[in-house]
Amino acid sequence: MSKEVTLNINSRDYPLTLRGNETLLEVLRDNLGLTGTKTGCEESECGLCTVAINGSAVLSCISLAAACTGARITTIEGLADGDTLHPLQQAFLDKGAVQCGFCIPGIIMSAKALLDVNPRPTRAEIDYALDGNLCRCAGYLKIIEAIEEAGEIMAGQGQKPANNPRSAETKSAS
Repeated sequence: MSKEVTLNINSRDYPLTLRGNETLLEVLRDNLGLTGTKTGCEESECGLCTVAINGSAVLSCISLAAACTGARITTIEGLADGDTLHPLQQAFLDKGAVQCGFCIPGIIMSAKALLDVNPRPTRAEIDYALDGNLCRCAGYLKIIEAIEEAGEIMAGQGQKPANNPRSAETKSAS
């Protein structure tokens, strides 16, 4: 038996026909091609699949897609504004917090949920917010520093980074 639903993902409505047992992770990656949300353990242990649902960090591997009808879902693809990276994305680049990058989308989504309610978290609060996100190759100190920098920018206290590699690539390609 299939079920017709509409999911709001990255401020866009997607009408979908679901069996009813698909996880949000499966729908994002397999049905919609939004592969920024990564597949890891599929058992709610690693945090790779973290997305924001109504502003809260949620593991998409254990969330049924059909249950997300009416919610605002944001993935890593929904953070940038055209060619302008979100302050978190830019801070991760500027601070060298990205190594292989596999875990970074989930970490950024957890950090965004934190910074949206508390743009000046303590390191203990950042540690708590990232508790469910595992990273095997990056230094957590750089990740924490990037989150702190982005928080300052989001709070209006810092300066936006002058260079945006994504913008530079776009300009040089034209």
